[in-house]
Amino acid sequence: MGGMAKSKGAPSLASIDPIDEDDCVLAVIETPRATRTKLAFDEKLGAFTVKKVLPQGMSFPFDFGFVPSTRGDDGDPVDVLVLMDEALPTGTVVPTRLIGVIEAEQTERDGETAENARLVAVARDCQLFAEVKDLDDLPHSVVEQIEHFFVSYNEQEGKVFEPTGRFGPRKAKKLVQKAMRRVKRK
Repeated sequence: MGGMAKSKGAPSLASIDPIDEDDCVLAVIETPRATRTKLAFDEKLGAFTVKKVLPQGMSFPFDFGFVPSTRGDDGDPVDVLVLMDEALPTGTVVPTRLIGVIEAEQTERDGETAENARLVAVARDCQLFAEVKDLDDLPHSVVEQIEHFFVSYNEQEGKVFEPTGRFGPRKAKKLVQKAMRRVKRK
């Protein structure tokens, strides 16, 4: 059987508008929380592919994905961790409220270092984290565990992920706007 043809009229998940009519930042879920298999959206295929499998005992703490129509300093769409009541399926587009950003430097195996921030957002329709408006509203231990996850995740690939700062929603929104401008310039 042949492969599936892309629909000509529908935009790719990677190219949809990152801000909806309610001013929510849209997140595309790649990897649901509590799973070990890291999935990534492949723009050329228009599908999600397996990127890696985490070791036993390690899983994603929350849903993980990207903000469409953005480019971070590393050239990839901006990463976002989405807090939600339950895991969302891969490919789900989630309206979110940014609550902050964990800024970090990521050093690749070849020694090249780039900024690689992780946005943190709450799904608009989430009940469990409905009152969370800023990273500071989360228990300190939760933010520590999120940072530790990204440090450990990158160690598995022979990379170094060094958190350099935690900031609130204002800085997170500026990062998204800057990442949107990078796409528009291309």
